[in-house]
Amino acid sequence: MRSALNHGFGLAGDAFTRRTWLRASVLGLTLSQLLRYEAQAGVGSSSRAIINVHLDGGPSQYETFDPKPEAPIEIRGPFAPIETAVPGIRISELLPQVARIADQMVFVRSLVGSDGQHNAFQCQSGYTEKDLKSFGGRPALGSVVAKLLSRPEDPAPGFVDLMQGRGQVRDSARSGFLGPAFRPFRPDISALFERELEAGMKSELARRGSQHTLSLALNEQLSPGRLSDRRALRANLDRVSQELDNSGMMAAMDQFDRQAVGILTSGQLAEALDLSRESLAVRARFTASASGGKLFSTAEGPAAPQKLLLARRLIEAGVRVVSVSISDFDTHSDNFPRMQNLVPIVDHGLAALVADLQERGLWDEVLIVVWGEFGRTPKVNSSGGRDHWPRISPCLLAGGRLRAGQVIGETDRLGGEPRFRPVSYKDIFCTLYRHLGIDARQVTINDPQGRPQYLLDEGAIPVELV
Repeated sequence: MRSALNHGFGLAGDAFTRRTWLRASVLGLTLSQLLRYEAQAGVGSSSRAIINVHLDGGPSQYETFDPKPEAPIEIRGPFAPIETAVPGIRISELLPQVARIADQMVFVRSLVGSDGQHNAFQCQSGYTEKDLKSFGGRPALGSVVAKLLSRPEDPAPGFVDLMQGRGQVRDSARSGFLGPAFRPFRPDISALFERELEAGMKSELARRGSQHTLSLALNEQLSPGRLSDRRALRANLDRVSQELDNSGMMAAMDQFDRQAVGILTSGQLAEALDLSRESLAVRARFTASASGGKLFSTAEGPAAPQKLLLARRLIEAGVRVVSVSISDFDTHSDNFPRMQNLVPIVDHGLAALVADLQERGLWDEVLIVVWGEFGRTPKVNSSGGRDHWPRISPCLLAGGRLRAGQVIGETDRLGGEPRFRPVSYKDIFCTLYRHLGIDARQVTINDPQGRPQYLLDEGAIPVELV
């Protein structure tokens, strides 16, 4: 079987050759089978994973990775840039721990192409929410990975969504036209991380009902054996209906049902979400100190970095993509005191995650991306806030064997426009897919009308990263 595979695909992300596709066709292999055989042959990326950190609300480039000390005070703000471990690279003084490990980071200062929407959809798929909306929309990267690299029998899902941001953000990790079988598992972690929602967001979630979360607890009156019997009975009763169902929806639901049963009965995912299984020392490492500033009503507290600890535990349990959010960067008012409170929490969490992954031998296997839906305005408004600014967004990449210790791109003197080397959201997604052994510009999946859709219709891996 190994002779039928492209020897470079799993490790280098190279495209399948025409000969590979012809051999695969002769052998009758589907794409997912081909990828699984790659992994079994030892050239795939079965242990590689993504932690997608969404800075909910849209993070300011000035108070994170792109300070502008030469700009007027009303633009640069009160925070000074500081030197990092990489000579010549300076970031905000609110990120001292990240500065000390900057040689292990990639700072993208010229992320462009935001559609300006207050959701995480573009940070989940590379596409806008409207793309192929009539067919259900584009699937999130995690849903694609669940389809291509996961099996219904796996004890852990391929994709877990822990995002807690505004209502639109909570509903951004979608399976799109792939259907319900590839929805992310969305456990309710509100008991661990309280994030108060504005009244409008509460109403939005109420309209969606209870379907935005999934329970990971097996009903105590339902044993695994009894559950298996019920599934067998249901399968027999549904067989005729499935044969009559031309949409494939029932088959998809059956696959989702099988995966849900496997996850519930194994208990592996529930254990991963139980932070009490970590030592007090590890949990303390992922707890930030009080940093001053202003704690806004919808902002995260010092325990927020433990979301990144949860992400690591989920990856160790077999999850391939984990999405988390840290709120609230929507600083239309009091930008500076709010950033003084919130950015150090992100700083602490990233430093703790990097050290943790390295100690556990996961640093090369896990790729971290940190970004938001857009940046913030150069000029501070009358309420002391920065408003939405889709023309430029900050982004950080780390781990995953990337060429670290560098800045990609440059903004103008005022930090509001790309001056050099613009990078798109789809460029970043090309990089994320490559880490998982998937060439997103070559691989297709069929939409509901049977038409092949490339995972990414444009974009390229930034040459600086590889």
